[in-house]
Amino acid sequence: MSDRCDGGRVKVFWFLFSKKNTFLPHPPPLRYARTMRKIAAALTLTLLATTAHAARPGAFLVSEFAAHQGNMALAAAAMQNALQGDPSSSALREDAFILDLLAGVPDAVTLAQTLPENPLAQLLLAAQAAHDGHWESAELAFAELPHQKLTDAIRPVMLAWAQEAQGNTDRAMDTLQPSLTSGELGGISLLHAALIADAAHRDGLAQRLYTDLSHAQAHPSLQFGRILASWQARAGNMEAARATINGIVDAAPELAIARPGLLAALAHAQAPTPAHGMAMVLVELAAAAQNHGAQSAQNTQEVGQLLVQLALVLDPGLTDADLLAAEIAAEHKQPMLAIADLEKIAPTDPLAPVVQLRLANLYARNNRAPEAVALLHRLAASYPDRPDPLIALGDIFSDAKHFTQAIDCYDQAIAMIRHPKPLDWVIFYARGAAEERAHLWPRAEADMNRALELQPDQPFVLNFLGFSLADRNKDLPLAHDMIARALTARPNDGAIIDSMGWVLLRQGDTSGALRLLEKAAEMEPEDPSITGHLGDAYWSAGRRLEAEDQWRRALVLNPDPDDQARIEARLKSATTPP
Repeated sequence: MSDRCDGGRVKVFWFLFSKKNTFLPHPPPLRYARTMRKIAAALTLTLLATTAHAARPGAFLVSEFAAHQGNMALAAAAMQNALQGDPSSSALREDAFILDLLAGVPDAVTLAQTLPENPLAQLLLAAQAAHDGHWESAELAFAELPHQKLTDAIRPVMLAWAQEAQGNTDRAMDTLQPSLTSGELGGISLLHAALIADAAHRDGLAQRLYTDLSHAQAHPSLQFGRILASWQARAGNMEAARATINGIVDAAPELAIARPGLLAALAHAQAPTPAHGMAMVLVELAAAAQNHGAQSAQNTQEVGQLLVQLALVLDPGLTDADLLAAEIAAEHKQPMLAIADLEKIAPTDPLAPVVQLRLANLYARNNRAPEAVALLHRLAASYPDRPDPLIALGDIFSDAKHFTQAIDCYDQAIAMIRHPKPLDWVIFYARGAAEERAHLWPRAEADMNRALELQPDQPFVLNFLGFSLADRNKDLPLAHDMIARALTARPNDGAIIDSMGWVLLRQGDTSGALRLLEKAAEMEPEDPSITGHLGDAYWSAGRRLEAEDQWRRALVLNPDPDDQARIEARLKSATTPP
């Protein structure tokens, strides 16, 4: 059976970590989320207008190419060369500022001082003043930011933190008060009012504000849950704190390996400094910009990256910022940037084991499998009761076609899962796929059926089972029914369309099979298994030359050994004179 016969190979680790913003911050109330999305949309338009300039020759083109490749340091250096060639160009100056900020180059501050009308430049200057501890200057700079959607939304919170840094808690609360009941912006201010009251040891006020926030969100996100649990623990209610953390982990099982670290960190406030509090606002907005970008045609990668860099100016060690930067880079196919961002996160961070699992995944997917394997072995030794590192190892061995080793890893992982939950279908699925490739079909079939018990009507499992039965020419009506159900769930999946064509061919419906297999081959032109199946259908239809062409093409596409042997045998039989 080919590697793609399951309707798009589902790797366990990748499946668990493919949910958007798995452990990135999200604002508590729904109205907060709507507000941030609106601000992100407006900010996207502003920044795209600011940075979209006509192409300029030479250094500018080098800069654009380097930026596209994710090499922001080279892009920034090239743009500085372009600016030196035309220092009077305000457009080049803005481009250079943007790239310097994205690359984390200190010259961004110098350029920002020459761009008084650029809101992002002025925001950087205010952030730099806050980072340097010049709180009066920071307060003035935030107060004088240009009036735009972004700056108007964050101004009260930034001013309040600057005032708190100067010991003016009452003034900070007065600053936030108008926005606490201002509809859409109330959630932003409420969250940071609670954090400021907490930082100022106004325990009664903090308790009331945290309670209001908890009522606004029935299912806390990781960030808000950590904030709330930290308060509960420091207020002496450890049982409630543990329940909050356990609720978060139960809702996001990929965080389970980090549970001990999250519980151990409860004694620490989640916004320990005013600069950290300010940086949290920018990371929240960056996450909203990223979500907005996923829902629109506009490319907001740069917007999220810029806001993350501003957050890192305020708090260079902010884990949430590095996590989001890595997610943005990985989503936009810049894995080296993502790896660099994750490698900055300290091994003592509560989320370090989750980060290391993500790093291992990125290593494995970018030709660094030995590093991934070594990292996962260390994690498995550090967390002997957690299946996650073993599952990730199994995926790597399976990708490398070391199926016996993969099965051994999956066996150890599944042995740790005493009471499988619906999401655990994917682990049984992965082991079943490896077992099938290792020619252990009875075990594979049992694992696939177990996966189906955990997740009835799961299309990948239905397709796998249906195709496997059809490939063995067994229980064809059942195989047809399973694949039909999978196709209903995923009507545009080329691999499942191929499976339906294959079972129809086995059932003798050559014309129906041809129609579907031609469609699948058009959708997946580089898939050797689908191409080989199309050759079989052409042969069945008496179109022998076309069949031979498809088989030869399939062999060029680097099929798996089993498929290669089958196709070569078909081709030899077709071309050998009787």
